[in-house]
Amino acid sequence: MTQQDTAQILQHLHEFSSRFNDMMQEVIKRLLCQQIPAAINPFLSAPSMTQAMSGAIKLDARTFLQQQIQFLEKQQRLWHNATQAFMGKNPEPLISEPAGDKRFSHPDWQGHPAFNYVKQAYLLNAEFMQQMVDALQFEDQKLGEQVRFYTRQLINSMAPTNYVLTNPEVCREILTSEGECLARGIDRFIRDLENSPAEAFKITQVEMHAYRLGEDLAYTPGKVIYRNRLIELLHYSPKMEKVHKIPLLIVPPFINKFYILDLDEKKSLVRWLVEQGFDVFMISWVNPDASYRDVDLVDYMFEGLIAALDVVEDVSESKKINVAGYCIGGTLVGMAQAYLRAKGDLRIHSMTLLTTLFDFSEPGEVGNYMNESMLPTLEKSVKANGYLDGRILALGFSLLRENNLFWSFFVENYLKGKDPVPFDILYWNSDSTNLPAAAYLSYLNKMYIENRLRIPGSIQIDDVPLDLGKIDTPTYCLAAQADHIVLWQAAYRSARLLGGDVRFVLTESGHVAGVVNPAERGKYGHWVADGGLSESPADWLAQAPLVTGSWWRDWKTWLEHRSGNWRAARQPGNKRFPPLEEAPGRYVTVRLEKRLDNEERQHATDTTPA
Repeated sequence: MTQQDTAQILQHLHEFSSRFNDMMQEVIKRLLCQQIPAAINPFLSAPSMTQAMSGAIKLDARTFLQQQIQFLEKQQRLWHNATQAFMGKNPEPLISEPAGDKRFSHPDWQGHPAFNYVKQAYLLNAEFMQQMVDALQFEDQKLGEQVRFYTRQLINSMAPTNYVLTNPEVCREILTSEGECLARGIDRFIRDLENSPAEAFKITQVEMHAYRLGEDLAYTPGKVIYRNRLIELLHYSPKMEKVHKIPLLIVPPFINKFYILDLDEKKSLVRWLVEQGFDVFMISWVNPDASYRDVDLVDYMFEGLIAALDVVEDVSESKKINVAGYCIGGTLVGMAQAYLRAKGDLRIHSMTLLTTLFDFSEPGEVGNYMNESMLPTLEKSVKANGYLDGRILALGFSLLRENNLFWSFFVENYLKGKDPVPFDILYWNSDSTNLPAAAYLSYLNKMYIENRLRIPGSIQIDDVPLDLGKIDTPTYCLAAQADHIVLWQAAYRSARLLGGDVRFVLTESGHVAGVVNPAERGKYGHWVADGGLSESPADWLAQAPLVTGSWWRDWKTWLEHRSGNWRAARQPGNKRFPPLEEAPGRYVTVRLEKRLDNEERQHATDTTPA
């Protein structure tokens, strides 16, 4: 990059300086300052340095001193190498980015002396900061995990890739577009700001007009056959002349939309199950507003899962029902089955639990957002609104993979002024769902903070104590090796709480991609071992062979053995529960963003790919 290029970039920045500065002030204010309550803003809920140091019981002074000396030596060598590079030489780098770090993939990070220096200086500073934290030993293990987590957040937020003048790709985009990328970026930022809740900032991750529910996604044919204030029950149309007698009810998480399990033709688990001859029903949860503030977990169980069981039993004319729950939907299934078993209700014939927790002692990085110290402020905020805005949860989950799911979009959207590309899973991920205040606080307290579900009788519903150990139902448990929301080891320990025969399967990839792994494509393999579950997850994995291809086929075989004989297929619903409307229904279409005005809507229609 020449001096003339630099002058042009500075000129373009000057032209847009006022708008650009306003944008950056809003970013700082919304993400880092007082507008976001500390209890739900991941940045402000970080422990202070005073807390961190008071919680550290030991500092290895010798190691700390050695780290500082090594850091100073590396800085001196870096200056020397930079001088050599500006003189046309090519010294070996002192430090390189970790494998898989795509932030520095542009050739200028290696080939241009100035940007190469900026990159290495950042990596050295990041390394030193991380080493400082690693040198601390904490009396409170959870505090130590929080400090390390938020240190990583701080380090990644300060990456030179996130700033205009220190990112060569942004600089070249400014030159190519003659500064227009900055204007577009500001417009995109203001649009996202207007579509964000007061407590968080929602960054656009995907082209929001590229998909239509019922046409591009969530389009497996079926009918809505039941509706109450919490659910719509979908019954999918059969693809075969005969179906298995025992139906399958799927319970998705009520913090997300159900259609992650019904994406396009190649990725839809629902469509695949129907094509295999299963009689499939799906719960679609309402997207609640403030009027649902008093709806609790127990309401989700009775008016959601158990109400759906009643309808499925009537429509299918089967006293036995297979039930599959995903994430928190699986937790709800476990709670409901413990309750129903205690009441002598034997309708749930088998359970399938996808990335599900019952034991929350190892919540993974999600636990960094949840602790007793922030609970009072969180409770006050959520009760004032009547719900937890789903976009706050979405931000929190994105910051678990901040470089891929937050900062990369920040750079592309606002610094380069680029339009997000269509991507079905990110579309679903951006389609947020609120949580009623009572349900959210109950779940946070009883599960994450008190971890009561794993203790027999610690939770009671209508004076019925819940005991997972008394569930003798055959259960298929799936965990994902790279899951950052439900650690597979925690899912394994949760599976061991159940009293029945458990088949545990570990899939490659993460919380979503590991589950949405189509049988035909077989992108990720899975580990499975016959026999009981050993005490240690590591011991189980050591003797479990890796099977190539999707876990879907293994589950199909397991489920077929528990789905009874074949019967003639029938169309959705019956006389008592006739079809109300076409799937996917109306609850799933409620979005949290502002509605488009007529001009924007017409533009979206004109530019959406056919």
